[in-house]
Amino acid sequence: MDESVRSSLLGLKLASPQEFKNMAVFPLLSTVDGGPDYLTLKEALEKALLTVTEVSAGGSVPELKVANAADLAVLLLDGEELAGAKQNRVLNTSILLKEKSELVIPVSCTERGRWSYVSNAFHDSDTVMSPKLRGEKAKTVAVSLSATGEFRADQGKVWDGIKEMEHKTQVISRTGAMKAVYEAKTQDLNEYLKAFSRVPEQKGVLVYLNGQPVGFDFLSRERAFEILFPKLVKSYAMEAILDQKQAAEQPGQQNPQDFLNEAAACGEKKYPSVGQGSDYRYEGTSIVGSALTVDGHVIHMAFFRVTESDLAGDMAATRQRRRFRV
Repeated sequence: MDESVRSSLLGLKLASPQEFKNMAVFPLLSTVDGGPDYLTLKEALEKALLTVTEVSAGGSVPELKVANAADLAVLLLDGEELAGAKQNRVLNTSILLKEKSELVIPVSCTERGRWSYVSNAFHDSDTVMSPKLRGEKAKTVAVSLSATGEFRADQGKVWDGIKEMEHKTQVISRTGAMKAVYEAKTQDLNEYLKAFSRVPEQKGVLVYLNGQPVGFDFLSRERAFEILFPKLVKSYAMEAILDQKQAAEQPGQQNPQDFLNEAAACGEKKYPSVGQGSDYRYEGTSIVGSALTVDGHVIHMAFFRVTESDLAGDMAATRQRRRFRV
Protein backbone atom coordinates (compact mmCIF):
# COMPACT_ATOMS: atom_id res chain seq x y z
CA MET A 1 0.00 0.00 0.00
CA ASP A 2 1.16 3.53 -0.79
CA GLU A 3 3.01 4.79 2.27
CA SER A 4 1.03 8.05 2.53
CA VAL A 5 -2.26 6.13 2.53
CA ARG A 6 -1.00 3.48 4.93
CA SER A 7 0.45 5.98 7.41
CA SER A 8 -2.73 8.10 7.32
CA LEU A 9 -4.89 5.02 7.79
CA LEU A 10 -2.94 3.50 10.65
CA GLY A 11 -2.28 6.89 12.25
CA LEU A 12 -5.96 7.55 12.86
CA LYS A 13 -7.17 7.61 16.45
CA LEU A 14 -10.61 6.32 17.38
CA ALA A 15 -12.76 8.26 19.84
CA SER A 16 -15.58 6.72 21.87
CA PRO A 17 -18.63 5.82 19.77
CA GLN A 18 -21.84 7.82 19.68
CA GLU A 19 -24.93 5.64 19.33
CA PHE A 20 -28.51 6.07 18.12
CA LYS A 21 -30.94 3.27 17.32
CA ASN A 22 -29.07 0.78 15.10
CA MET A 23 -26.18 3.12 14.22
CA ALA A 24 -22.90 3.80 16.02
CA VAL A 25 -20.35 6.38 14.87
CA PHE A 26 -16.69 6.24 15.91
CA PRO A 27 -15.06 9.66 15.33
CA LEU A 28 -11.73 9.37 13.49
CA LEU A 29 -9.20 11.83 14.86
CA SER A 30 -6.03 13.32 13.39
CA THR A 31 -4.05 16.31 14.61
CA VAL A 32 -2.45 17.21 11.27
CA ASP A 33 -4.06 19.17 8.41
CA GLY A 34 -2.06 17.79 5.51
CA GLY A 35 -1.74 18.73 1.87
CA PRO A 36 -3.20 21.63 -0.10
CA ASP A 37 -6.09 23.73 1.16
CA TYR A 38 -9.38 23.53 -0.72
CA LEU A 39 -13.04 24.45 -0.71
CA THR A 40 -15.79 21.87 -0.54
CA LEU A 41 -18.37 21.55 -3.30
CA LYS A 42 -21.00 23.11 -1.02
CA GLU A 43 -18.81 26.14 -0.21
CA ALA A 44 -17.79 26.77 -3.79
CA LEU A 45 -21.36 26.58 -5.12
CA GLU A 46 -22.75 28.79 -2.35
CA LYS A 47 -20.07 31.41 -3.05
CA ALA A 48 -20.76 31.21 -6.80
CA LEU A 49 -17.14 30.21 -7.40
CA LEU A 50 -17.99 26.89 -9.05
CA THR A 51 -20.25 26.24 -12.02
CA VAL A 52 -21.42 22.75 -12.92
CA THR A 53 -23.24 22.23 -16.23
CA GLU A 54 -23.97 19.64 -18.87
CA VAL A 55 -21.02 19.15 -21.21
CA SER A 56 -23.12 20.47 -24.12
CA ALA A 57 -26.70 21.51 -24.90
CA GLY A 58 -27.50 17.89 -25.70
CA GLY A 59 -25.76 16.60 -22.57
CA SER A 60 -23.94 13.33 -21.86
CA VAL A 61 -25.18 11.06 -19.05
CA PRO A 62 -21.75 9.95 -17.72
CA GLU A 63 -20.08 13.39 -17.89
CA LEU A 64 -20.46 16.92 -16.55
CA LYS A 65 -18.42 20.09 -16.99
CA VAL A 66 -17.11 21.99 -13.96
CA ALA A 67 -15.49 25.42 -13.91
CA ASN A 68 -13.64 26.63 -10.81
CA ALA A 69 -13.23 30.41 -10.57
CA ALA A 70 -11.82 30.30 -7.04
CA ASP A 71 -8.24 30.96 -5.97
CA LEU A 72 -8.34 27.61 -4.16
CA ALA A 73 -8.84 24.07 -5.36
CA VAL A 74 -12.32 22.53 -4.90
CA LEU A 75 -12.89 19.01 -3.57
CA LEU A 76 -15.67 17.05 -5.25
CA LEU A 77 -16.39 14.03 -3.05
CA ASP A 78 -17.08 10.53 -4.34
CA GLY A 79 -20.82 9.93 -3.87
CA GLU A 80 -21.84 13.60 -3.65
CA GLU A 81 -24.96 14.34 -5.68
CA LEU A 82 -25.56 17.30 -7.97
CA ALA A 83 -29.18 18.21 -8.77
CA GLY A 84 -30.66 20.06 -11.74
CA ALA A 85 -29.92 20.51 -15.46
CA LYS A 86 -31.14 17.48 -17.47
CA GLN A 87 -30.99 14.93 -14.63
CA ASN A 88 -29.41 14.51 -11.20
CA ARG A 89 -25.93 12.95 -11.08
CA VAL A 90 -23.52 11.56 -8.52
CA LEU A 91 -19.70 11.77 -8.50
CA ASN A 92 -17.95 8.54 -9.53
CA THR A 93 -14.73 9.40 -7.70
CA SER A 94 -13.22 12.10 -5.50
CA ILE A 95 -11.62 14.90 -7.51
CA LEU A 96 -9.48 17.85 -6.44
CA LEU A 97 -10.22 20.49 -9.06
CA LYS A 98 -7.37 22.94 -9.51
CA GLU A 99 -7.97 26.64 -8.90
CA LYS A 100 -8.98 28.72 -11.94
CA SER A 101 -9.60 25.66 -14.12
CA GLU A 102 -12.23 23.71 -16.05
CA LEU A 103 -12.67 19.95 -16.25
CA VAL A 104 -15.01 17.26 -17.55
CA ILE A 105 -15.82 14.88 -14.70
CA PRO A 106 -17.21 11.30 -14.58
CA VAL A 107 -20.65 10.88 -13.01
CA SER A 108 -23.59 8.48 -12.85
CA CYS A 109 -27.28 9.24 -13.22
CA THR A 110 -29.40 9.14 -10.07
CA GLU A 111 -32.69 10.13 -11.74
CA ARG A 112 -33.44 7.60 -14.46
CA GLY A 113 -36.85 9.02 -15.48
CA ARG A 114 -35.81 12.53 -16.52
CA TRP A 115 -33.79 13.87 -19.45
CA SER A 116 -34.95 17.46 -19.74
CA TYR A 117 -33.70 20.76 -18.40
CA VAL A 118 -35.05 22.14 -15.13
CA SER A 119 -32.13 24.59 -14.77
CA ASN A 120 -29.07 25.63 -16.75
CA ALA A 121 -26.63 24.64 -14.01
CA PHE A 122 -26.49 22.17 -11.13
CA HIS A 123 -26.84 22.89 -7.44
CA ASP A 124 -25.73 20.98 -4.37
CA SER A 125 -28.23 18.23 -3.63
CA ASP A 126 -27.07 18.13 0.02
CA THR A 127 -26.95 14.35 -0.42
CA VAL A 128 -24.24 11.72 -0.46
CA MET A 129 -25.10 8.27 -1.83
CA SER A 130 -25.55 5.56 0.81
CA PRO A 131 -22.48 3.45 1.70
CA LYS A 132 -23.86 0.25 0.17
CA LEU A 133 -24.41 1.97 -3.19
CA ARG A 134 -21.05 3.74 -2.94
CA GLY A 135 -19.34 0.40 -2.35
CA GLU A 136 -21.11 -1.22 -5.28
CA LYS A 137 -20.31 1.78 -7.49
CA ALA A 138 -16.66 1.67 -6.40
CA LYS A 139 -16.41 -1.97 -7.47
CA THR A 140 -17.64 -1.27 -10.99
CA VAL A 141 -15.49 1.87 -11.31
CA ALA A 142 -12.48 -0.30 -10.39
CA VAL A 143 -13.44 -2.77 -13.14
CA SER A 144 -13.74 0.08 -15.64
CA LEU A 145 -10.38 1.55 -14.62
CA SER A 146 -8.67 -1.82 -15.01
CA ALA A 147 -10.27 -2.47 -18.40
CA THR A 148 -10.36 0.98 -20.00
CA GLY A 149 -8.67 3.48 -17.69
CA GLU A 150 -11.96 5.38 -17.38
CA PHE A 151 -13.86 6.22 -14.17
CA ARG A 152 -17.14 4.72 -15.42
CA ALA A 153 -19.67 3.05 -13.15
CA ASP A 154 -22.18 0.41 -14.23
CA GLN A 155 -25.20 2.68 -14.69
CA GLY A 156 -27.58 -0.26 -14.58
CA LYS A 157 -26.37 -1.28 -11.12
CA VAL A 158 -26.74 2.29 -9.86
CA TRP A 159 -30.35 2.40 -11.05
CA ASP A 160 -31.01 -1.04 -9.57
CA GLY A 161 -29.69 0.17 -6.21
CA ILE A 162 -31.95 3.21 -6.26
CA LYS A 163 -34.92 1.01 -7.17
CA GLU A 164 -34.16 -1.13 -4.13
CA MET A 165 -34.09 2.01 -1.96
CA GLU A 166 -37.49 3.02 -3.32
CA HIS A 167 -38.87 -0.46 -2.64
CA LYS A 168 -37.58 -0.63 0.95
CA THR A 169 -38.81 2.86 1.83
CA GLN A 170 -42.01 2.62 -0.25
CA VAL A 171 -41.17 5.98 -1.80
CA ILE A 172 -42.51 6.46 -5.31
CA SER A 173 -40.75 9.10 -7.40
CA ARG A 174 -42.08 10.06 -10.84
CA THR A 175 -38.53 10.31 -12.18
CA GLY A 176 -36.91 7.58 -10.06
CA ALA A 177 -34.79 10.17 -8.24
CA MET A 178 -32.55 9.07 -5.37
CA LYS A 179 -32.96 12.59 -3.93
CA ALA A 180 -36.71 11.96 -3.56
CA VAL A 181 -36.05 9.05 -1.18
CA TYR A 182 -33.86 11.26 1.04
CA GLU A 183 -36.46 14.03 0.99
CA ALA A 184 -39.24 11.61 1.94
CA LYS A 185 -37.17 10.43 4.90
CA THR A 186 -36.15 13.90 6.08
CA GLN A 187 -37.75 13.54 9.51
CA ASP A 188 -36.06 10.17 10.17
CA LEU A 189 -32.72 11.43 8.88
CA ASN A 190 -32.93 14.53 11.07
CA GLU A 191 -33.32 12.30 14.14
CA TYR A 192 -30.00 10.64 13.29
CA LEU A 193 -28.39 14.01 12.56
CA LYS A 194 -29.35 15.34 15.99
CA ALA A 195 -27.91 12.26 17.68
CA PHE A 196 -24.35 12.67 16.38
CA SER A 197 -21.93 15.54 16.88
CA ARG A 198 -18.35 16.33 15.90
CA VAL A 199 -15.51 16.30 18.40
CA PRO A 200 -12.22 18.27 18.35
CA GLU A 201 -9.63 17.08 15.78
CA GLN A 202 -12.23 14.90 14.05
CA LYS A 203 -11.66 14.34 10.33
CA GLY A 204 -13.66 11.21 9.67
CA VAL A 205 -16.26 8.68 10.72
CA LEU A 206 -16.20 4.89 11.06
CA VAL A 207 -19.79 3.67 11.13
CA TYR A 208 -21.38 0.50 12.51
CA LEU A 209 -24.92 -0.60 11.65
CA ASN A 210 -26.63 -3.36 13.60
CA GLY A 211 -23.36 -4.14 15.34
CA GLN A 212 -21.25 -4.51 12.20
CA PRO A 213 -18.83 -2.06 10.49
CA VAL A 214 -20.13 -0.79 7.16
CA GLY A 215 -17.45 1.74 6.22
CA PHE A 216 -15.59 4.95 6.88
CA ASP A 217 -14.71 8.30 5.32
CA PHE A 218 -11.65 10.43 6.12
CA LEU A 219 -10.79 13.95 4.93
CA SER A 220 -7.46 15.74 5.16
CA ARG A 221 -8.79 18.98 6.67
CA GLU A 222 -10.91 19.47 9.77
CA ARG A 223 -12.73 22.47 8.30
CA ALA A 224 -13.74 20.50 5.21
CA PHE A 225 -14.90 17.60 7.36
CA GLU A 226 -17.00 19.98 9.46
CA ILE A 227 -18.87 21.09 6.32
CA LEU A 228 -19.30 17.56 4.99
CA PHE A 229 -20.18 15.97 8.35
CA PRO A 230 -24.00 16.37 8.04
CA LYS A 231 -23.97 14.96 4.49
CA LEU A 232 -21.92 11.95 5.54
CA VAL A 233 -24.07 11.27 8.61
CA LYS A 234 -27.20 11.37 6.43
CA SER A 235 -25.57 8.99 3.96
CA TYR A 236 -24.87 6.36 6.61
CA ALA A 237 -28.18 7.08 8.35
CA MET A 238 -30.05 6.30 5.14
CA GLU A 239 -28.39 2.89 5.14
CA ALA A 240 -29.38 2.50 8.80
CA ILE A 241 -33.01 3.22 7.90
CA LEU A 242 -32.90 0.77 4.99
CA ASP A 243 -31.29 -1.94 7.12
CA GLN A 244 -33.10 -1.54 10.42
CA LYS A 245 -33.49 -4.84 12.27
CA GLN A 246 -36.20 -5.74 14.78
CA ALA A 247 -33.60 -6.10 17.53
CA ALA A 248 -30.42 -4.19 16.75
CA GLU A 249 -27.20 -5.73 18.05
CA GLN A 250 -24.79 -3.63 20.06
CA PRO A 251 -21.74 -2.23 18.25
CA GLY A 252 -18.32 -3.72 18.84
CA GLN A 253 -18.56 -7.28 17.54
CA GLN A 254 -15.50 -6.46 15.46
CA ASN A 255 -12.89 -4.19 17.00
CA PRO A 256 -13.00 -0.94 14.97
CA GLN A 257 -9.20 -0.88 14.83
CA ASP A 258 -9.34 -4.29 13.14
CA PHE A 259 -11.46 -2.77 10.37
CA LEU A 260 -8.82 -0.09 9.78
CA ASN A 261 -6.11 -2.76 9.79
CA GLU A 262 -8.10 -4.80 7.29
CA ALA A 263 -8.33 -1.76 5.01
CA ALA A 264 -4.56 -1.30 5.27
CA ALA A 265 -4.04 -4.91 4.10
CA CYS A 266 -6.03 -4.50 0.86
CA GLY A 267 -4.51 -4.96 -2.58
CA GLU A 268 -3.83 -1.69 -4.37
CA LYS A 269 -3.94 -0.28 -7.91
CA LYS A 270 -2.86 3.26 -8.78
CA TYR A 271 -4.28 5.52 -11.52
CA PRO A 272 -3.91 9.18 -12.50
CA SER A 273 -6.73 11.16 -10.91
CA VAL A 274 -9.25 13.01 -13.05
CA GLY A 275 -8.08 16.19 -11.32
CA GLN A 276 -4.93 16.68 -9.27
CA GLY A 277 -2.93 13.83 -7.78
CA SER A 278 -3.36 10.05 -7.86
CA ASP A 279 -6.40 7.81 -7.43
CA TYR A 280 -5.85 4.52 -5.58
CA ARG A 281 -8.27 1.59 -5.70
CA TYR A 282 -8.35 -1.08 -2.98
CA GLU A 283 -9.82 -4.55 -2.70
CA GLY A 284 -9.67 -7.10 0.11
CA THR A 285 -11.52 -10.25 1.07
CA SER A 286 -14.58 -8.33 2.22
CA ILE A 287 -13.73 -4.67 1.71
CA VAL A 288 -13.31 -2.17 -1.14
CA GLY A 289 -11.99 1.35 -1.01
CA SER A 290 -10.35 4.30 -2.69
CA ALA A 291 -8.02 7.15 -1.82
CA LEU A 292 -7.12 10.45 -3.46
CA THR A 293 -3.60 11.70 -2.77
CA VAL A 294 -1.90 14.94 -3.81
CA ASP A 295 1.81 15.63 -3.22
CA GLY A 296 2.09 12.73 -0.81
CA HIS A 297 -0.94 13.72 1.27
CA VAL A 298 -4.23 11.83 1.50
CA ILE A 299 -7.06 14.23 0.63
CA HIS A 300 -9.93 11.74 0.96
CA MET A 301 -10.22 8.01 1.54
CA ALA A 302 -13.21 5.75 1.98
CA PHE A 303 -13.56 2.01 2.56
CA PHE A 304 -16.74 -0.08 2.63
CA ARG A 305 -17.65 -3.58 3.78
CA VAL A 306 -18.81 -5.92 1.01
CA THR A 307 -19.53 -9.64 0.93
CA GLU A 308 -17.29 -12.19 -0.79
CA SER A 309 -20.09 -13.01 -3.22
CA ASP A 310 -20.32 -9.33 -4.10
CA LEU A 311 -16.63 -9.23 -4.95
CA ALA A 312 -16.55 -12.50 -6.89
CA GLY A 313 -19.98 -12.79 -8.47
CA ASP A 314 -20.82 -9.19 -9.11
CA MET A 315 -17.42 -8.32 -10.55
CA ALA A 316 -17.57 -11.27 -12.95
CA ALA A 317 -21.17 -10.54 -13.87
CA THR A 318 -20.35 -6.90 -14.48
CA ARG A 319 -17.83 -7.90 -17.16
CA GLN A 320 -20.46 -9.93 -18.99
CA ARG A 321 -23.31 -7.44 -18.84
CA ARG A 322 -23.87 -4.35 -20.93
CA ARG A 323 -21.13 -2.71 -18.92
CA PHE A 324 -21.21 0.93 -17.95
CA ARG A 325 -24.33 1.45 -20.06
CA VAL A 326 -26.09 4.82 -20.18
